Amino acid sequence: MSISAAKEAILKKIRKALTESTPLPFPLSEGAHNFYPPPQNELSIAFAESFTRLQGRFAFCLQPHELYTQLGQLIADKNWTNIFCNETDLREQLIAGQINGLSAEGLATCDASITSCECLVARTGTIVLSAHSNARTPSVYAPVHVCIAHTKQLVYDVRDALQLIKDRYAGQLPSLITFASGPSRTADIEKTLVTGVHGPKEVYLFLRDQ
Repeated sequence: MSISAAKEAILKKIRKALTESTPLPFPLSEGAHNFYPPPQNELSIAFAESFTRLQGRFAFCLQPHELYTQLGQLIADKNWTNIFCNETDLREQLIAGQINGLSAEGLATCDASITSCECLVARTGTIVLSAHSNARTPSVYAPVHVCIAHTKQLVYDVRDALQLIKDRYAGQLPSLITFASGPSRTADIEKTLVTGVHGPKEVYLFLRDQ
């Protein structure tokens, strides 16, 4: 067989393969099914357990006034006077709840930042943020990140979070989606765990029951 004939035979096989679908060798590996068993507890409990294991600070609030009381007490205890919050609706709600020290400016010098989130992943204790609410930069740049979320934002696994975001934005995904699991930490140096290297040293999650 000449070189040109052999080349044509190979190309013919390639063209045939492209026109015929090939079944996946491991269909279960493509995310078609949940790998992890269903949760044994309520999602709020599962999230709190996972989040606190990652050194996150968790608070559950039944009513709005509980949120404002607990958040206000935290601010007073930590003596925070410059709190960055660039989400207009969230900032106005907190100001109405008599939370002081909030500003949409001064991220570089703030004591802490307060943001909302897209959703919470209960299995891994993860806060999912996106560029849509401008929450990504404050959650990373500030020395302390405070997130305010609602129980209706809880999902069980990362797969559920991705599907929720796809459905919410109908094909027009935010330019950036971030999965943050507790304070920033690394063990690159002599395998010693260090927190606050590439992000906040402390992360607080206030979960409202709604």
